[in-house]
Amino acid sequence: MDMVRKKGEIISSEQRSLVSYRYKRITQVINSEFWNINSNTEHSLYVGSYGRGTAINTSDIDILVELPKEEYERFDAMKGNGQSKLLQVLKNAIKKTYPKSEIHGDGQVVVIDFTDGIKFEILPAFRHLDWWGEWNGRYDYPDSNMGGKWLTTDPKIEQQAMKDKNKSSNGLIFDTCKHMREIRDNQFSSSHLPGIVIDSFVYHNIGGWHWPFSNEQRSNQPTGTYEKMLLNACSEYVLGHRHLSAPGSGEIVNLDNCINALYRVLKYMSEEP
Repeated sequence: MDMVRKKGEIISSEQRSLVSYRYKRITQVINSEFWNINSNTEHSLYVGSYGRGTAINTSDIDILVELPKEEYERFDAMKGNGQSKLLQVLKNAIKKTYPKSEIHGDGQVVVIDFTDGIKFEILPAFRHLDWWGEWNGRYDYPDSNMGGKWLTTDPKIEQQAMKDKNKSSNGLIFDTCKHMREIRDNQFSSSHLPGIVIDSFVYHNIGGWHWPFSNEQRSNQPTGTYEKMLLNACSEYVLGHRHLSAPGSGEIVNLDNCINALYRVLKYMSEEP
């Protein structure tokens, strides 16, 4: 039985330092290109697994880079998929810092494949303003598929929801999500199972489960009960009886072509030896 472990999957300090170094270099070139400033921290944030606290050492590094609103207006007014053209402009800007790396646009992001196996995905985004011109924490970002369109996301509220749930579960939700990623990457590497599916599923189905707090006795539940509970919960999604939404934001999470992979990971995690 491949059980969830307390503080099991930890990214090394060396890898975190390398990721931080590259994050700052990418941020700096984009700030120079689009904002005419030299900052390596402004207008960017970690999103995806890194931003939600559920990354492992094989996770892609997702960065949201905020661009000026006039850039949105410029590309939105373009004919012939302005979203794709925005990704090309962003790609060319990053090429100035990493001219020898493999860089390409992919649907909604610019992907940088480094030779050491670490992958960065850069999401260009714009502040989404409400009817009164106020920013509500959401971002608009490009989707170059099917002729191009704009989508919205609220990563900070998702990150806060995961952080709050991790506190109430005494670290169990982060450990579960990381462990499921490890199983996915080691046992089902050819399967399509995005991190947002793993995190959203565990967030909505963890219930009151938690690692024991210092003033609590250990649970007398049989070993594996928690893992089997998650597997049983997944059956409702496989049958189409439940839909999945992102933590905090409530954004619908697409389960197409990945629900069976989720079930296989949970089954591997809960099956008897």
